[in-house]
Amino acid sequence: MNATNPISKKQALPGKSIPPRHDARRIIKSSWHVILVLMVSGCASVGPDYTPPKTTAPAVWNTQLSSGLSGRPPDIQVLARWWETLNDPMLSNIINQAVSANLDVKTAQARIREARARRDMATASWFPSIDASPAYTRSRMSGNGSGLSAGQKNLYSVEFDAAWEIDLFGGTRRTVEAANADLDAAGEGLHDALVSLAAETALNYVDARTFQTRLTAAESNLDLQKQTCEITQYRYQAGLIDELAVSQARYNLETTRAQIPALRSGLSEAMNRLSVLTGQAPGALNPLLAERRPVPVTPVTVAVGVPAEALRQRPDVRKSERTLAAQTARIGVATADLYPKLTLTGAIGLESISSGDLLSAGSRTWRYGPGLSWRLFDAGAIRQNIKAQSALQEQALLQYESTVLAALEETENALNAFVEEQNRREALSRAVEAATQAASLAEEKFKAGLADFSTVLDAQRSLVSLQDQLAQSNGAVATDLVRIYKAMGGGWTQLKE
Repeated sequence: MNATNPISKKQALPGKSIPPRHDARRIIKSSWHVILVLMVSGCASVGPDYTPPKTTAPAVWNTQLSSGLSGRPPDIQVLARWWETLNDPMLSNIINQAVSANLDVKTAQARIREARARRDMATASWFPSIDASPAYTRSRMSGNGSGLSAGQKNLYSVEFDAAWEIDLFGGTRRTVEAANADLDAAGEGLHDALVSLAAETALNYVDARTFQTRLTAAESNLDLQKQTCEITQYRYQAGLIDELAVSQARYNLETTRAQIPALRSGLSEAMNRLSVLTGQAPGALNPLLAERRPVPVTPVTVAVGVPAEALRQRPDVRKSERTLAAQTARIGVATADLYPKLTLTGAIGLESISSGDLLSAGSRTWRYGPGLSWRLFDAGAIRQNIKAQSALQEQALLQYESTVLAALEETENALNAFVEEQNRREALSRAVEAATQAASLAEEKFKAGLADFSTVLDAQRSLVSLQDQLAQSNGAVATDLVRIYKAMGGGWTQLKE
């Protein structure tokens, strides 16, 4: 027996798992081969590398900035909580409630958690998988059928199997790349939900206050028209006017009365919508909003910057870009299927017909080795999948370009509407002032017998109409301001994921 090698290759005991020295060297050599493969594979990723699309935005807005609009860059802090510029604490309180309880926001947050979990699932492909398979088998052999001695036998085994697919051509890397882009897109989806939520809440709040203002004006005019109707009735009974004037006064009164139910219905819808936006049942905010208050006053100056700044701020544009990045990576995932896959497998375990010998050295088993798989024929399915993923990438690029154009259109429309509505409001303010004076003069002349009732009727009807239009215009100015802030992507930095 060799003193330096008590157990040589020829003298190795049967059933023992101690490998000879040259087997150990072979294992080491194979390990270096694996390391070399890993180093080489780290440089290979099939499929196109993603390059962000170039976005060309106009240098300035097409709308002429006036009526309080400024081309100065918007303050990020102001954009984050733009509703505070309206100086309405109740509006700020309702938006804060909506941010914390809105179901669409919670859904967007759940999508982020899903995307993060899927990213982690994709990342797990970098690592080997290990399975444990303990087993116990009791069997009986037939001496008549197999020629072996009959009898019952037990087999105890415990085995740990490991498998590791080497990312030779970057399929796993592209999968992780796509998952990371999907996670980014989910984050931008939450930001977009916050932008829409803040804007929708403010729009419905302005609608509610607008309906309240219109209701107050309609009810005030209704009271005045009741008095006018009573006066015409007395004068008719006194023989000073004919019955036509009485009928005219009555239908003028009822016309105003008929407007009130529609205004109440609109107010109820806006208040119900606000309750739902805050994650509550319709009507939950009615006590809070019951007191009638004016429409929030818009700030004197609004900084809107340039188109490129608005595009960078908008979450929907960034979400669309991240979706394009994810789809580009999926082309690489599909392309990797054209190439062979290398898998390293190995197992260690224990196997014995006796439970008492299961943990002994003679019960040990092991195996290892690389495996290569390569799909040689699939009737062109892989290449068709690459074409499909490329077509999806083209669609994602077109969707991105469409999102950019829609963002520019939305902002231009909001800016133009804000400017023109302020011009309209100024004209309506002057018209209401003149109509108020005309109605007062017509009523005085009618009482003095210097004018017939049709003059009073026309003056009152014009005043009621103009007052209602002015109330709507005040609400429209505030609404257009909200749409400007939404178009610029304001309000998404208020909540951390």
